Amino acid sequence: MKKKNQKRRADTVVVLDFETTGLSPNMGDRAIEIGAVLIEKGKIRNRFQELMNPGFRISGFIESYTGITNTMLKKASPCAEVMDRFADFIRGHNLVAHNASFDRRFLDTELDRIDRNYSGNFACSMLVSRRIYQNAPNHKLESLVRFMNIETDGTFHRALADSEMTAKLWLMILEDIRNRYAISELPFSLIQSLSRTSKTTVNRFLSSKRNPV
Repeated sequence: MKKKNQKRRADTVVVLDFETTGLSPNMGDRAIEIGAVLIEKGKIRNRFQELMNPGFRISGFIESYTGITNTMLKKASPCAEVMDRFADFIRGHNLVAHNASFDRRFLDTELDRIDRNYSGNFACSMLVSRRIYQNAPNHKLESLVRFMNIETDGTFHRALADSEMTAKLWLMILEDIRNRYAISELPFSLIQSLSRTSKTTVNRFLSSKRNPV
């Protein structure tokens, strides 16, 4: 399975984003919305978005920050039902998120609650962008969208909107790597390795992957 995963394309992934009641599932915080975009061979093919009821009222701060209200959540399906459907959506795919450590914690916790799992690996678009766009003012999603002139309707902190923006950013990153370093095929495993490469050795690392002339 590991060898097969290493050959998977970096442009065939599910890009996901959670909105949550707080920062840590270990402190009892829950997911309240999941949004995701399926990319296949560089094209957006499908989307997933659902609110989910965590079983308790969310704070006024979270309502203001996300635009998701307690009234909206009261009508939503429970987390368990939504996450069961989402587990089906991501089955067999590698995963991408901006600040992936955050989203992965919530994904793992919510799926553990319903005894579901996933087989794909994770990559972090924020870590990769720090290597590729070292002159960006910072690497928050909103800042990178402005820096890269990515088309947006101005909506942030909603799961599907953030997933859409991250998907567009991810595809731009891959295209820039291909063009700068003459690498025609980008396996997902290479991008994972890039995210762990020091900023000072990025050029050397990617130049070593250049396709032979």
